[in-house]
Amino acid sequence: MPSTRDIRRRIKSVKSTSLITKAMQMVAASKMSKAQEQAMQGRPFALQLEKMLKDIGANALEVEHPLWKNKGLNDRPCVLLISTDKGLCGGLNANLFREVNALPKETAFVTIGRRGKQFLARSKRNLLADFELGEKVMFTEVKKVSEYLTDLFLKGEITSLNVVYSQFVNTLVQKPSSEPLLPLADLSITDAGLLGVANSKNKEAAEEAPAPAGDVAISNIDAGFIYEPSEEAVESKLFPTYVNFQVYHMLLEARASEHSARMVAMKNATDNAKQLIKDLTLEYNKVRQSSITNEILEIAAAQMASN
Repeated sequence: MPSTRDIRRRIKSVKSTSLITKAMQMVAASKMSKAQEQAMQGRPFALQLEKMLKDIGANALEVEHPLWKNKGLNDRPCVLLISTDKGLCGGLNANLFREVNALPKETAFVTIGRRGKQFLARSKRNLLADFELGEKVMFTEVKKVSEYLTDLFLKGEITSLNVVYSQFVNTLVQKPSSEPLLPLADLSITDAGLLGVANSKNKEAAEEAPAPAGDVAISNIDAGFIYEPSEEAVESKLFPTYVNFQVYHMLLEARASEHSARMVAMKNATDNAKQLIKDLTLEYNKVRQSSITNEILEIAAAQMASN
């Protein structure tokens, strides 16, 4: 049986750990609210882009843009893996890596996040590039990633692109997701959107939202589409914008999932530490009471022997 000194030391250690997890929980909660707000605000625009792309695919007779179809003869798939830089976020990364393990061995990877890069190195996967982004998600930084991937596709070095990331559902639920991105002709676009998490309120907001500002527009007249100033001009603006914004929005979803998962994980760790302190305190009192009882018995026995 451990001594009272050992139990006191353990209680002190657990209390120190609980203070750390509590502080990390509060920091994660602060970041979580901002990340969730960014992810939710970007959904209407993402859905509007998806709707426009769907309309072009359903009504255009032939699309000549290079992002629409791949020009490679051999199948060279690529995956953009969006993971976290830090740990202590529950099973978020582990769920993503299970998705990666299910992919063919010949799949090439581009990563955002150190955890994903380390996992691919351990599993000896083909890593083409790794991008390190700051804590604050900036569109200009994410655009460099999407432009690199687009350049690989246009050169024929890859024939398809999927994005594996953590899809934000709510604070308690983050779903690992694999979404196709290139070529655009192969996208299975539905009214629910590629993100698959839009509710009716987001759909209505997307439908009411104005089209992106610029020098191109699409008009739907009697189910026949008129492209202004031309079909090629619309495609040249819309397709790269769609790819850039989808990568940006998926990264926002991943960051919202990361902070939510870390906040929940740290809260569970803090609650477990409090329960462990209660158990240790109870054990300490039992050991202390047992020690006092033994001392009383020894004194009583000595008194009886002296008499």
